[in-house]
Amino acid sequence: MKLSSVVVTLILTVGVSYYIYTPLPAAIEEPLKLMLLDALFRGDLCQCLGLSHHIPWIRGTISGLETLGEMAGGQRGGVRVSDVDFDRVPVRVYEPPAAGGGEGGLRRAVMFYHGGGWALGATSKCVYRLAPEVHFPVQYEDCLAAAKHFLEPGILGKLSVDPQRVAVSGDSAGGNLAAAVAQQISIDDSVSVKFSVQALIYPVLQGLDLNTPSHQQNHNIPILHRFIMARFWLLYLGVDTSLHPLLLSPSFLHHPSIPPSLRSHLNWTNLLPAKHIKHYKPVGMEMGSQEVMGQEGNLLPVLLDVRAAPLLAEQGVLGRTPRAYILTCEYDVLRDDGLMYTRRLQDAGVTVSSHHYDDGFHGALSFAHWPFFFDVGKRMIRGYMDWLQENL
Repeated sequence: MKLSSVVVTLILTVGVSYYIYTPLPAAIEEPLKLMLLDALFRGDLCQCLGLSHHIPWIRGTISGLETLGEMAGGQRGGVRVSDVDFDRVPVRVYEPPAAGGGEGGLRRAVMFYHGGGWALGATSKCVYRLAPEVHFPVQYEDCLAAAKHFLEPGILGKLSVDPQRVAVSGDSAGGNLAAAVAQQISIDDSVSVKFSVQALIYPVLQGLDLNTPSHQQNHNIPILHRFIMARFWLLYLGVDTSLHPLLLSPSFLHHPSIPPSLRSHLNWTNLLPAKHIKHYKPVGMEMGSQEVMGQEGNLLPVLLDVRAAPLLAEQGVLGRTPRAYILTCEYDVLRDDGLMYTRRLQDAGVTVSSHHYDDGFHGALSFAHWPFFFDVGKRMIRGYMDWLQENL
C-alpha cells in the first residue's frame, strides 16, 4: 500500500513537472514563477480532459485571481470606483479623492483598454465586448464609441477633466484598440477634443506576418506563445481556429492582392534595428492545402483593415496622432510590432518614447502585484507612470 502510494505520488510529480517546465532564456528573472504562471493560464490540459473550452477556463482563472487580489489589496486609498455607461458601453471609472494636477483644479485622465486577446479581461465591467461571443469590428466599435462619449466637453466637465490632458492607453490587445482609436479620433473632425498622448503597452498591431524575428525567437516563451497569438487573432476575426496553421506558416505578404506600398508598412527588414533582426530572415510563401489556402479570401480583407492592424495605417494618418509611449519586451512575440510602430510613427513626425525591457516578457506589467510580484513588472509600472506624470 505504501509502495503504491509512493509510485502514484512519483508519477504525479513527474507529470506535473513535465507539464509546467518550459525552457526559458537566462535573462528572464524568476523563471519558476513564470513557468507556474504559464501553466496556470494554459487551457490545453483542460481541453484535453474535456472539462471546458479554454476561454471559459482562463476567464475563470482570471476572475479568481482578481477576487483574491482585491481581498489582499484592501482599500484603494480613497479612490472612488463607479460603474457607468459611455454611450451604452459599460466602463469602470476611477476617481482620486481630490482633483488637482492641472489648472483650475482639473484632473488628467487616462482611458485604458484592457488586454487579453480581445477575448479575456476584466470580469466585472469591461469597456468592450469579448470574443468569441462577438468579433471584429465590435470590440473596436465599442472602444471608439466609449472614447467619443468620454471626449465630449460636457462629460469631461462633469468629471473635472482637463480636455488638454487626456490619454488613451492599453496593453496587448488593448494596445491594439488604443492605437486604432487614437488614429480614428485624430482624423475625425467631428470630435473637438483629441487625445493628447497615446501609451501602448506591448501592443499587438498586425496579424499578417506572424514570422517576424520576435515571433520566431519567442515562439514558445510564456505567457503568449506564438500559436496562442494566432488563435486569438482567429477568435477576434470570427474565423475557425482550426485554421491557425494558415497564420503560422507563410506570411500573407506575398499575396498578389497586397500592393507593395502597403507591404512596406510592415517590412521589418527596414523597420527594425539590426540588433533585433539578428540572424532571422523573412519566411517565404509556402503553399498549404487547397482547403486552408482557400480561406485567404476571408482573412485578408480584415487583416488589411487598419482598424484591426493599426501598423498598416498611412503616414498621413499616423502623423496626426498624438505623441506616444510604446513599451516593448525582448521576450515577447509582439516585440517587433511595437518596435515597427515606433519607427513608423517617428518617420511620420510623431514624438515617441520607446521603453524596451531586455528582461521583459509579455504580460509582465499585469503580474507586478499579488500573487506574483514580478520585479520586471514593478519596473514597468514605475516607468509607465513616470512617463504619464511627465507628459500628460
